[in-house]
Amino acid sequence: MDPGEAAILESSLRILYRLFAPLSPLPAALPGRMNVIDHVRDMAAAGLHSNVRLLSSLLLTMSNNNPELFSPSQKYQLLVYHADSLFHDKEYRNAVSKYTMALQQKKALSKTSKVRPSTGNSASTPQSQCLPSEIEVKYKMAECYTMLKQDKDAIAILDGIPSRQRTPKINMMLANLYKKAGQERPSVTSYKEVLRQCPLALDAILGLLSLSVKGAEVASMTMNVIQTVPNLDWLSVWIKAYAFVHTGDNSRAINTICSLEKKSLLRDNVDLLGSLADLYFRAGDNKNSVLKFEQAQMLDPYLIKGMDVYGYLLAREGRLEDVENLGCRLFNISDQHAEPWVVSGCHSFYSKRYSRALYLGAKAIQLNSNSVQALLLKGAALRNMGRVQEAIIHFREAIRLAPCRLDCYEGLIECYLASNSIREAMVMANNVYKTLGANAQTLTLLATVCLEDPVTQEKAKTLLDKALTQRPDYIKAVVKKAELLSREQKYEDGIALLRNALANQSDCVLHRILGDFLVAVNEYQEAMDQYSIALSLDPNDQKSLEGMQKMEKEESPTDATQEEDVDDMEGSGEEGDLEGSDSEAAQWADQEQWFGMQ
Repeated sequence: MDPGEAAILESSLRILYRLFAPLSPLPAALPGRMNVIDHVRDMAAAGLHSNVRLLSSLLLTMSNNNPELFSPSQKYQLLVYHADSLFHDKEYRNAVSKYTMALQQKKALSKTSKVRPSTGNSASTPQSQCLPSEIEVKYKMAECYTMLKQDKDAIAILDGIPSRQRTPKINMMLANLYKKAGQERPSVTSYKEVLRQCPLALDAILGLLSLSVKGAEVASMTMNVIQTVPNLDWLSVWIKAYAFVHTGDNSRAINTICSLEKKSLLRDNVDLLGSLADLYFRAGDNKNSVLKFEQAQMLDPYLIKGMDVYGYLLAREGRLEDVENLGCRLFNISDQHAEPWVVSGCHSFYSKRYSRALYLGAKAIQLNSNSVQALLLKGAALRNMGRVQEAIIHFREAIRLAPCRLDCYEGLIECYLASNSIREAMVMANNVYKTLGANAQTLTLLATVCLEDPVTQEKAKTLLDKALTQRPDYIKAVVKKAELLSREQKYEDGIALLRNALANQSDCVLHRILGDFLVAVNEYQEAMDQYSIALSLDPNDQKSLEGMQKMEKEESPTDATQEEDVDDMEGSGEEGDLEGSDSEAAQWADQEQWFGMQ
């Protein structure tokens, strides 16, 4: 070997020796030198996860082949850093396996006196400080379990952490997991512990309010920070507003949030606007709900939260092109949230593609099992496909997640009525009426069930009158009252009711029903106008199209008489022109029908 090769070999050996220096007695004498574990830790801190994964994998294999190569503390660190890199790559099951091995290694480590730093040994103190926290490892394991939908395992691993060692994020995760599992008492305890450590944890406040903890009690837990920190005078009003939200008092919640939103410092806050939009939707005020969603969307073009409800409202209005554009925009923002899938599902549902709507709803639930709108979409698709019992399961889960949302109960009651279970529907409607109070929405829902039984027709009429007294513009109440008047053949009263409802709003269903009533009193021209307006609002409204086509067929006998008169005009020399005219008219009629169907 020539001197040059010898020098290179010696240099290489020195580099390797420095990397693995801690394995020899030299580290105590050379504390300033970095070892290979230090390099792995630095790369992990720098976010070089793919590099950490490759290097730690090689080093762990070396350790398996030679157990004496690394100390127990070094192997523990390697396992944790390797598991972290797997977590970053979303290989959660593999990460859990490595975290478990790391905890086993840490357990063995704690039994040996070598890894217990003595107060007099300054050289070992930095090493002990560099060890990844066992509490943090357990938290990461719980995160993996939640991603794998193994909530029981996540609770078990976090429950194993002593209460005094639980950080705020551990208590927050535990609270959410307990709440999801229906364990309200430990969930409340964990949320309160979060607030004790972090009194401005607003999501923890919402969690407590959703578990029926009184707003005054929650506000008392934040009183000290409100009094000591400037510009937090709005917080007590904010808590009051969301206390109303979670008790189902929509009108007072709307008024309270509006008072917050009007304050100069909180004006144009996207979260408050989104809450307002959702509250208007719950209260049945779809027009204001859409306006608030649009306002929030203009302020934040990348907003995702609440866009599933917004898409549903647009689809109900027949604005399917807007729904499609909204879905595309949301997918460009993120396809890992439920909202884009729900919006696309609403487009499919209102295009009568129920199988596709079912698939998209299932995909949304897979991404977020707590998505109420996804559950409602899938339930509605199942119901329309005749799979009523499966639909009932989804509506019940939606009710469990959102007990103050009336549309969840409406979906379940529609399933009961579809399966002729009128008794179950009546029991549910009465429970909703007692639970959510006597407002226009609950009165109308109860009346809807009463209309299904001839014995309770008069009760339905009384309930609808009460609902319309409270809210004369409530569309669902107007529609049901019109249905009752149609049964009684009181068409003039129905026309007056519908004209009054349409005075300050325009709705496809109301225009169509008005058209039906006008046909019944032989007002054909105005009926045709109403059908046209309905189709302009929702080109996919099949019933309006059928009403218009029915009127055209009723006019056809007159057209047939005219054609017979034309056939009698033999030798007039105009026969060819007339035939051409009929052909052209038929062509345009076909085109008009085609456009109407789109």
